[in-house]
Amino acid sequence: MTEVGKARKRKEDARLLTGRTQWTDNLRQPGMLYVTFLRSPMAHARITGVDVSAARDLPGVVAAFSGQDFAAEQGSLPCAWPVSEDIVIPDHPPMAVSEVRYVGEAVACVVATDRYLAADALEAIEVDYEPLPAVLDMNEALTPDSPKVHEAGNQAFTVKITSGDVEAAFRDAPVVIDRTYIQQRLIPSAMEPRSVLATTDGDSFTLWSATQIPHVLRVMLAVVTGIPEHKIRVIAPDVGGGFGSKLQVTAEEVLCLLLTKRLGKPVKWTESRSEGNLTVHHGRDQIQHLRLAAEADGRIRGLQVELLADMGAYLMLVTPGVPLLGASMFNGIYKMDAYEFGCTGVFTTKMPTDAYRGAGRPEATYGIERLMDELAAELRLDPLEVRRRNWIKHEEFPFTTISGLTYDSGNYEAATDKAMALFGYDKLRAEQADRRDRGDPVQLGIGVSTFTEMCGLAPSRMLGAANYGAGGWEHGSVRMLPTGKVEVVTGSSPHGQGHVTAWSQITSDALGVPFEDITVLHGDTAIAPRGMDTYGSRSLTVGGIAVLKACDKVKDKARKLASHLLECSPDDLDFAEGVFKVKGTDSQKSIQELAYAAFTAHDLPEGVEARLDSDATFDPENYSFPHGTHLCAVEVDTETGMAKIRSYVAVDDVGKVVNPLIVEGQIHGGIAQGVAQALYEEAVYDTEGNLLTTTMADYLLPTAMDLPDFVTDRTETPATSNPLGAKGVGEAGTIASTPAVVNAIVDALRPRGVHDIQMPCTPERIWRALR
Repeated sequence: MTEVGKARKRKEDARLLTGRTQWTDNLRQPGMLYVTFLRSPMAHARITGVDVSAARDLPGVVAAFSGQDFAAEQGSLPCAWPVSEDIVIPDHPPMAVSEVRYVGEAVACVVATDRYLAADALEAIEVDYEPLPAVLDMNEALTPDSPKVHEAGNQAFTVKITSGDVEAAFRDAPVVIDRTYIQQRLIPSAMEPRSVLATTDGDSFTLWSATQIPHVLRVMLAVVTGIPEHKIRVIAPDVGGGFGSKLQVTAEEVLCLLLTKRLGKPVKWTESRSEGNLTVHHGRDQIQHLRLAAEADGRIRGLQVELLADMGAYLMLVTPGVPLLGASMFNGIYKMDAYEFGCTGVFTTKMPTDAYRGAGRPEATYGIERLMDELAAELRLDPLEVRRRNWIKHEEFPFTTISGLTYDSGNYEAATDKAMALFGYDKLRAEQADRRDRGDPVQLGIGVSTFTEMCGLAPSRMLGAANYGAGGWEHGSVRMLPTGKVEVVTGSSPHGQGHVTAWSQITSDALGVPFEDITVLHGDTAIAPRGMDTYGSRSLTVGGIAVLKACDKVKDKARKLASHLLECSPDDLDFAEGVFKVKGTDSQKSIQELAYAAFTAHDLPEGVEARLDSDATFDPENYSFPHGTHLCAVEVDTETGMAKIRSYVAVDDVGKVVNPLIVEGQIHGGIAQGVAQALYEEAVYDTEGNLLTTTMADYLLPTAMDLPDFVTDRTETPATSNPLGAKGVGEAGTIASTPAVVNAIVDALRPRGVHDIQMPCTPERIWRALR
């Protein structure tokens, strides 16, 4: 049996689960110091004075600094995605110097011999603030009389995209659905808090960070601080989750580097959970005004999307690009004649937003899937029937959508049919009708989400066309050791996805080397010097393919050596299960034997190096487009407002599957996060701009007890954008599940006049909607 497709237990897990590993906060260096940051208690204020002298005099304190102390060298945190010509990108100092613009912004720091001494010393710092008005509501922020977050105003950018004749699509349309939906602000909650350790050796620096992007971080640290890139080494050791929250160049990373440069000693910072809620970039936070025009039979004519997207106080690494990642996805899997997308980015005095699992695509999928249910209700059609009348049929692929993307493969009919069978769709509809007829206080709702997404964020030419500040290629290297073992070096840096296992499976099949004889190296810019890192479900579809391409080059080198040693033409060799064999004979050489022969170099043909090692860079020509159908049954108690998921079925198509266990884990985790947005999570600010949800007592994360069992299955239509046929899976569950849950709740309550409930759909909100 080949390795690809096998449900291998992950190589990484024994070490990770038993703690025999290195998280950044585990690391120790001789003479290491600890830094803590004093953070603004005000959402908006001028800083009129900072006095750190009393803190400097406390026992164990080595140094204390204000933002002014670093003003000349700290630079501005980068925004790599200027999405429009009119975009406003304000300076973003890692430590505030003259003005604070959100609660939690760093204004001073203490460096001490002990983490707790450093934290205690913060109380001795005196900061004088001159309060300024908070700016919290996006609509109000765009009015002429609104206080300004930045001198240039509160509008960060505007983007407009039109395809087809929108006016004609809406003119005299038999059905027009007009809705406004709120994507609430979310706080990423990775298992491992952020942590940074910086050290120096003369004029060279090493920075360990719980980051998703060691390679991008290295480049940006050089740009921000002026330290030459070749003098910076960034290491992402084992990283305990990210979900986009560690796709960032953070203030703490820059400041730790500058502190170790100034003090000449190792400096470490690790956030507390409440500090993280304040200062990890937030996700989502959009107001969506959507209009859909349709024929009387349900066929979609046109779609208009107008977004207000909360940027927070600053534009971080990809902040303005996140809502635009959804621009091509609001049309979903549906055919239509015209499409218009508009987005305005708005500055507020809140923590900046940025990429969070799905990054723009969950928001878009939520919008179109909610609209499809509204269209079905308007026409008194089954929600799945409306979708069938509009989706791209399997025989129509490849299909160029109204937004300009070319979907290469898919079969929405097959995924939906399988999901309906597993779900017992017709039986549940019959039960729903019975409960309605009986006036049962506990009503049953059925939610549908038929989705696709663009992922494998990679095609460099497409990213360039979108004015993104980097490419999307990925790099891989394969090293054949003299003893026949293999080292794989990947530029894709994992934070829980199972790269070591999956890359071993791919390499094992490609080279015919046992799975156990392969190790995978990653996350260190000195060991894996080239890479574009991990986000956007790109690891397998870009990084894994780079490794596969490197394997092909290894085999090409080995073939030349084998033909020389076996005294035949390279064309006379067959390769299977790790062995080159002369056609029609018993003469053969294994790839392990050839690795040793290359190492000894005793008999190499002309032009062949003394190694089989090879590397490759892969840049696909298109995104990949996983899809699926998620169905959710929810029981809603109309007397208390309590909503309980009774059953959930997810049938996903992620192309060729390398490891089914990893796919299951990604789908389960993704569904959990999407359900959490639908029912539980919300970042809440008060009228003064204080974040009220700073602890897990206030910010509700579901546990396993709060979630149902998920029934999962797959269909498989291989991608054409890569030779493995794989599509991304990391974000699919999150993208699909939120509208499935909310559609189910609204479906349960629609006979009582409810057609929307703002997320999270808490018992109180449901109860109030009913009354």
